[in-house]
Amino acid sequence: MTQDLLHGGALDRMRAAFPNAPEPWIDLSTGINPWAYPIGAIPNASFRHLPTHDAYEACRHAIAGSLQAPAESFVLAPGSELLIRLLPLLISPKTIAILSPTYGDHVAAWRRADIEVIETSDPLHIGGQVDAIVICNPNNPDGRHFEPDVLLKTAGNLADRGGWLIVDEAYADLEPGLSLAPSGGADGLIILRSFGKFFGLAGLRLGAVLAPEPVRAAMRNLLGIWPVSGPALHIGAQACNDQAWQDGTRHKLAEARWRLDTILRSRDIKVVGGTDLFRLVETDNASAFWEKLAQAGIYVRRFAWTDRLVRIGLPENAESEDRLVAALSP
Repeated sequence: MTQDLLHGGALDRMRAAFPNAPEPWIDLSTGINPWAYPIGAIPNASFRHLPTHDAYEACRHAIAGSLQAPAESFVLAPGSELLIRLLPLLISPKTIAILSPTYGDHVAAWRRADIEVIETSDPLHIGGQVDAIVICNPNNPDGRHFEPDVLLKTAGNLADRGGWLIVDEAYADLEPGLSLAPSGGADGLIILRSFGKFFGLAGLRLGAVLAPEPVRAAMRNLLGIWPVSGPALHIGAQACNDQAWQDGTRHKLAEARWRLDTILRSRDIKVVGGTDLFRLVETDNASAFWEKLAQAGIYVRRFAWTDRLVRIGLPENAESEDRLVAALSP
């Protein structure tokens, strides 16, 4: 499987595969906010010294305050991707139902752990038949929503049997009302949070898990003494305390998503799902669609499991939008 089919974002491989494509490349493959949080100056001490307990706590409390969640329910980590891979070391379900289609690393992580995985479009419906359920809310790549009260009821039912509901909230900053973070620490509930998508700082590698104390303790043991870098702790605290930027960014992303929808409609491209950070479109031949854009220096997300769907992120500026319009022209 080629790198672009794994995650997107592999611009180095795209340049090698399409050496004649025009520069600069426009990367619309990742669903990351193209208008990143302005980090400003970072204290020199955060690079020169080991991360302090006070810096960790400041970041943890800032994230908790932003999410209206109990700070004691959090463990910080260098991105949610690592957390996905570590969870099978902390809980041991015999059978796990995973929403399908969704972010592919969830299935991969549990299968590597030799857990029986059931991929289904309705995992909540079979909650009584499995030991754990994994969903993304909102879902990637189709943007599907699950109501918090339904999820909390599911988590409670699973907890009564010693089971788990795992909710990946990588895109929940776009719609805070969907988040279960205020219930962080509840029995049977594990929540994964990602900092990189909404704040546009994926390279910072900052994430969090909200879980009951036994899971948090085990995760802390796995992550070690300094799980997050000093600069990441500083920037995370600053960004999560900046509510004005968050509110303004949600508005900006919604407007950009509307402009992208307008571009796609103008080229008779059918939007079948997505969020305010990406759109999922349907085409007769996803591979040909992807390659046509790649030849134009525009990188979008294709999938190994379908040749009809492509995910397209937000263009950063008017020039990028114009290039996308031109590339989509017959």
